[in-house]
Amino acid sequence: MDIRTIRAAETWQQAGAYYVRIQGMAKQHGITLRREFDEHDTPDTKYIVLTDSEFPVATCRFYPLGGGAAMIGRVVVLPEYRGNGLGQRTVEDAEQWLRELGYTTAVVESRDVAVGFYEKLGYTVTDSSIIHGDTFDCIRMEKEL
Repeated sequence: MDIRTIRAAETWQQAGAYYVRIQGMAKQHGITLRREFDEHDTPDTKYIVLTDSEFPVATCRFYPLGGGAAMIGRVVVLPEYRGNGLGQRTVEDAEQWLRELGYTTAVVESRDVAVGFYEKLGYTVTDSSIIHGDTFDCIRMEKEL
């Protein structure tokens, strides 16, 4: 694998993030495009895209919450690339960018089945109540950057 990180700033790079989300999450879980792409997908949203030989294979996005915090979300790795540490790398690349931008806290709303993944990355549950979404149940977690 020839994995590289892109901090998506141009439309063609953001398209890579959208491709991974459609193929790796929406298609797999029957999520409509209207539900997958929400009010947080704007030209100002920051996206990390990992590529393998310039083909997009993993992504996440982040956006400000206020008070020095930002939400990392839509962490997706294409099914054929899972199990290679790319989810971890995607989140760590986003955290590094957040630090450079002056954020002090990263927040995730983890799918209930992924809490262990985020705990290994240093996140802690901040509110144990379940967030019932349209598609998944999630739990809010945070990490000081």
